[in-house]
Parts: sequence; structure tokens; C-alpha cells
Amino acid sequence: MLKIDSHTHILPKKMPNWTEKFGYGDFIYLQHHRKGFAKMMRGNQFFREIQQNCWDPDIRIEEYAQYNTQVQVVCTIPVMFSYWAKPLDCLSLSEFLNDHLATLVSNYPRHYIGLGTVPMQDAELAVKELERIKKLGLPGIQIGSNINDENLNEGKFFPIFEACEKLNLAVMVHPWNMMGEKEMQRYWLPWLVGMPAETSRAICSMIFGGIFERLPALRVMFAHAGGSFLPTIGRIEHGFACRPDLVAIDNPVSPRSYLGKFWVDSITHDPLMLEFVLKLMGSEKVMLGSDYPFPLGDLEIGKFIEEMNLAEEVKENIFNKAALDWLSLSKKDYL
Repeated sequence: MLKIDSHTHILPKKMPNWTEKFGYGDFIYLQHHRKGFAKMMRGNQFFREIQQNCWDPDIRIEEYAQYNTQVQVVCTIPVMFSYWAKPLDCLSLSEFLNDHLATLVSNYPRHYIGLGTVPMQDAELAVKELERIKKLGLPGIQIGSNINDENLNEGKFFPIFEACEKLNLAVMVHPWNMMGEKEMQRYWLPWLVGMPAETSRAICSMIFGGIFERLPALRVMFAHAGGSFLPTIGRIEHGFACRPDLVAIDNPVSPRSYLGKFWVDSITHDPLMLEFVLKLMGSEKVMLGSDYPFPLGDLEIGKFIEEMNLAEEVKENIFNKAALDWLSLSKKDYL
């Protein structure tokens, strides 16, 4: 069975020192301090150590083969978004990352599918880069769950979503710039609590802001099985019903009606939760995801899904059909 991992991250092995190039900011650059490893530096501060499977395409393919997975959807690491930067500088960084992805896909067309990045803080520049991304042959983009603390329903972002629909580009929403991050540094809470909440924030913002109503052909996937949105859909729906004066001010359609109208990945780390997600969303909208190569991801690439008592049709949907539909791609290109 063809397996497509819809959620993985990659970086170029070599990147400019953007902080030195632009003369400000805490941009990410790599220090290759020992063989097979690099330090991600955020300005002058250590951010994270990564291994060569974060940049080496051949090693990634070998590791995926252990789990009978042939195709990886690759996008940058969210810390690279740099929405806080000057727009033209963020555009320059985005172009560099997108060119790297396009080259990777061109060199390994049956193993890699690329999602670009754009300067979301400037809609005009973002749309310009979206048009270039389309020409590069990338089928979509990855964006953050908020843009400099502004929700995705803000009018300034609508032209970007509108352009994605027009250009037939898919959108992946990944949590970043987590709410409350500065106040809960201990216990890794920004990643364990903040990220699920951020994803629900993004979904609610897009639903209540009427983005899906205005752009019915827009194809959006939310990372980490939709975060805390699906487990709290009852509360969200009840809030919509009991306080429409606060919640239904821009869109009168119930949030529950959108279940099955967007996509999520399978990163639950829990068979019971995945069963719940499948019941709410339908397997046509749930796709294999891992968050590879980071330790909080499902680094056994869907092994727990294989061990679940799921019908073959459901597995087929999760392992390839849902992703191909989201990305508007053909299965034959990856066989």
C-alpha cells in the first residue's frame, strides 16, 4: 500500500546567517559542530540540536523504508516562519527555503512533496510568492496558527487564502507562536498544552470568521489531528448556540457542520483518540502524519495505525487517499 506522510519538516543543510545579512533579529542559522549534527542557533542563543535526517534526503528515505513509507510531504520548521521580520527580508528567506524545496522535489519526485512558506505579515508579497510557488510546482504552503498574535480570520490575511483557492494550492496550518508561551516555560508546556490550543484557535478563527463559507474550494489541513478542537467540539458548539451574540457574529453556520470539510493528520499517539477523530471527521479527511524527524512526533510512521483493527479502505484513506485529495495530486505519480 502506498504510504504518504503528510507532515514532516526539513531544512537546507547550509543557510545564510540571516541575522548578519539583514543586520537585526534572531533568525535561525545552523552551526555544524560535529559530524551528523548541527545546532540551530536563534541569533546567538542555542535553540535545538538536530541530526542529519533533518537535511539529508537519502538518509530520510532509508529511515522511512523501515516503516514501508515511500513519500514525505516536507515543509520548513515553524521557527523559520519569521513573520516578525521586515516583510521583504521574510520574503527573501521564504524564497530561499522554497527554492530548496523545489530542488529537492525535482531531484526526488517520487519521494518528496514540498509545501512552501510565505511572508504572511504582508499579503501583497505573500500572494506574489504564492504565484511563484505555483510555478515551482509545489502543491501548497504551510502557515502558522496565528500571525504575530493576530488570528487567521483578520481581513488582512483573506487575500492570501483567496489566492490559495484561486491557484489550487493546499494549506497546512501548523501551531506556532504559542499563546502563553512566556508564562509556561516549565515542563515543556508550550509544546504539550500551547500547541493543541493554538490549532483549535486557528480552526475556530477560520470557522467563525467565515473563511470556509467564503472560500468553499479552499483545502486546509490542521496539524496534530486538529489539536484540541475535536475533543472540545461539544463545548465550542454549545458556546456558539448559547452566546450567538459573541460567537456567531461573522458566520451563522454551526461549527459542527464543518467536520469533514477540512483535513487533519493522524498524530494523536493514541489509538482511542484516533478512533474518535475518524468517527468525527471520516477517514477521507484523516491522513498519515508523523512530525518527523522530531522526538514529539510519531517516529514509527503510523505503526500504531497498522496495529489497529481498521478496514483496508480506512487504512487506504489514511495512508494515501486523504493526502492526495488534500494536495490535488495523482496516485500514479508516486507508484
